[in-house]
Amino acid sequence: MPMNVPARSGALDLRPLSARSVVLSLLLGTHPPELPVRELVRLVEGFGVGGSTLRAALSRMVAAGDLRRTDTGYRLSDRLLDRQRRQDDAVHPRTRAWDGDWEMVVITAAGRGPAERADLRARLTALRLAELREGVWLRPANLARALPGDLDRVAQHYTARPDRPARDLAGSLWPLDAWSTTARALLAHIAEAPRPADRLTAFAAVVRHLLADPVLPPGLLPADWPGAELRAAYTDYQRELVGEVRARVRGA
Repeated sequence: MPMNVPARSGALDLRPLSARSVVLSLLLGTHPPELPVRELVRLVEGFGVGGSTLRAALSRMVAAGDLRRTDTGYRLSDRLLDRQRRQDDAVHPRTRAWDGDWEMVVITAAGRGPAERADLRARLTALRLAELREGVWLRPANLARALPGDLDRVAQHYTARPDRPARDLAGSLWPLDAWSTTARALLAHIAEAPRPADRLTAFAAVVRHLLADPVLPPGLLPADWPGAELRAAYTDYQRELVGEVRARVRGA
């Protein structure tokens, strides 16, 4: 049974986004992640968020440390810049040719509490590693990234060549069929979602789903893997959204 956090196979639970989620979705997809107040107000109107609702949400988000007030508008806080980097990497993963090597991370620290263990698991999962057994994490070494240096305090990492066939091993570590089914359900939903608020909700779900894509070498993936198609759909939507922002500002 795959040990990575599974995607729900084809089951889409797309609830309308709150005002906070609308603002975060827009800023997380904006580079640099800052919008003037006028642009933000006009943009969220298109997603069914009124001015008074937006003002209340912005105040709460600044107080919670999600946003910083600037001279002209609002910007993501430093805390959320890492989330934006992860999102960017999910949409445009940096890969390299795979030569058959695997990354392996072995947890060596003992005496950690439940919260520390959960945090470490979340970090390793975000690095697209999967748990083979308790404390042993691995993935094909096809990502163009280094592991964070502070992991050395709690783990050792190696380069490995498992005896098990790579395709079988990948299939045991990640729920590939479930991920693919949900991706195709999202693509079908997007094609039938004409309202701007519905499309923003759907593409927010697309980003979350891409964060769970293991980004495996092509030879380890099932046939007709929809990862590239899902990324292309999101990239097209971002261009569409930028165009809407500019059109709304010009029309102000």
